[in-house]
Parts: sequence; structure tokens; C-alpha cells
Amino acid sequence: MKTFVRGCARGVVLGLFAASAWAQGFPNHNITMVVPFSAGGPLDAMARVLASKMAEGFGQPVVVENRVGGGGALGMGSVARSRPDGYTILYTPNSLAIMPAFYRKLAFDAERDLAPVSQFASTTLVLAAHPKIGVSTVNELVALAKSRPGKLNFGSSGVADPLQLGIEMLKTMTGIDMLPIPYKGQAPMFTALLAGEVDVAVVSLQTSLAPIRAGNLKVLAITGPKRSAALPGVPTVAESGLPGYDLTSWHGVFVPAGTPRDVTDRLQREIARVAALPEVRQRMEATGNEAVGSTPEEFDVKFKADVARFRKIVQDARLPMQD
Repeated sequence: MKTFVRGCARGVVLGLFAASAWAQGFPNHNITMVVPFSAGGPLDAMARVLASKMAEGFGQPVVVENRVGGGGALGMGSVARSRPDGYTILYTPNSLAIMPAFYRKLAFDAERDLAPVSQFASTTLVLAAHPKIGVSTVNELVALAKSRPGKLNFGSSGVADPLQLGIEMLKTMTGIDMLPIPYKGQAPMFTALLAGEVDVAVVSLQTSLAPIRAGNLKVLAITGPKRSAALPGVPTVAESGLPGYDLTSWHGVFVPAGTPRDVTDRLQREIARVAALPEVRQRMEATGNEAVGSTPEEFDVKFKADVARFRKIVQDARLPMQD
């Protein structure tokens, strides 16, 4: 029996040593970074910044691959089903935390099948309107919407998208009624807002900053808990008379559940290194974003809290579940 126990213990130690030694050699070939939305948007742009800097640090290519479909579920699910070795990673916005609230059935479990690695960025969102509707503040928008119930419209960029939830939160808290205009993603919805096909929308500051400064969009408020250094004179929605309104977005990296912790830690250290680079931080701050680089534990706490929070928002807004 003692021989058997010693043999088992030796096997465990050797197995751990082998896993650690394998992880120390990670990565020894290219990594695929899956972005579950189309190329050309702010998410894709930030993913490519991270991928290029990670490639420099690793000495191996980090290839961005856009796997589009199902409101992001296709790409997310493909990573969840990938081999848990660190060579396929997911770069996603907080849509991943919203999906469990919206869909009765998904091909993957966001909390069980994917493991958080690091939050790379905190992104600022704004409530913006086309100048044609003639409003400059949240109060003016609410007053106009109440005077014309169901006449104003808003851009919807997808079912499980934080941009749509931003408007739904506004509707719930003020009792206004606006007509949703659906688009297949943030990029076409933003184009429609600029063209005046959409009256109002929640959009990323990164995308909208130039049109706002040019006068082609009217920014009404910052949706998060604090003002943005990029637009210090613009109040938050909460400051505008809706205390408790708080909507921010994030970008983060996930790996398939079961990925060795040494590999996850190696990825996290590299993401944190990139997030600390002065040129990366300056680029993000110029567009109202913030580099983070959190630990897996910190990101896991944030992710699970967001899953619970978004579920409540969806329930309070009485939004229909999707099959």
C-alpha cells in the first residue's frame, strides 16, 4: 500500500512538473484571438492593438480572427469549445455578461465554459442625439419623448448589447416610450445615427468623439458613474436627474475553462504589461477609455457581478427572452 501511495504521489508531482514545464514554454507558436464581432468597430480596433503588442512580448504571432454571428454567440461559443491550451483566446465586450439574461438557450455557459483572464479596458459610453431633434440635455430628451410618445426612435445594435440596454434603462427610469430601430451591429447603427435615420442612441465615446467635436452629434450625457476627461463639461446621466443610472462597458480576455493556471497567468501578465505601456494608455485616454490589466480573480468578480446586474436590468425592463 505504501508503495502504491508513493507511486501515486510521485505521479502527481511529475504531472504537475510536466504541466509547469510545458507552461513555461508557452507560447511556442501563434495564438488566435477571436473577436466575436465584425472588423472595423472600436472593439476590433482595440483587440488589434492588444494583439500586436502581445505578439511583440511573446515573440509569436497573435492573430485576430473575427468570427461573427448570433450577436457574438458564435465566436464566444467557438472559444468555449476550443482546446484549453491558451492558443485560442476570446477578446469580448461585456455582451458576454448580458447574454445569459437574454437567451433561454445558448450553446455554451458563459460562467462555466469560459474562464476570465484579464479586463483589458474600461470603455466610456455616451448618450447622443442627432442635432435635428433639437435637444441638448437628458431632461430635454425626456420632455420631448413624453410629448411625443412612440414617435422618437433609438438605435438598437443587437439584443444582448450594452448600447441597447442603455436606452432600455433610460426608458424604465423615466417612463418614456421610444421606437427601437434594429441594426446588425454597432457600426451600421452609428452610421444611421450620423445620417439622422436614428434620433438617439448610446454609443462608445471612442467612436463618437470626432463627430461630437465637429458638431455632427449632440452628446447629452456620459452613461457611467463619472465624467470623462475627454469631455469634462458633459455631465453623467445620474447628474442629470437620474441617480442610480450607471452603464459602462469593458473589453476583456477569456480562455476555455480548464486552461492550465500557469498558462492563464502567463497571458494575464502579458495583457497587464501591454495595458501599462505609456503609448497604449495615452491612446486609450485620448478616446475616453482606460487601460486596466486586472488579475483573473479581479476580473472574475467583476464578470459575475455584471451577469447578475444585467439580469436584473433585463427583468426590470421586461425585455423578452430570446430562443
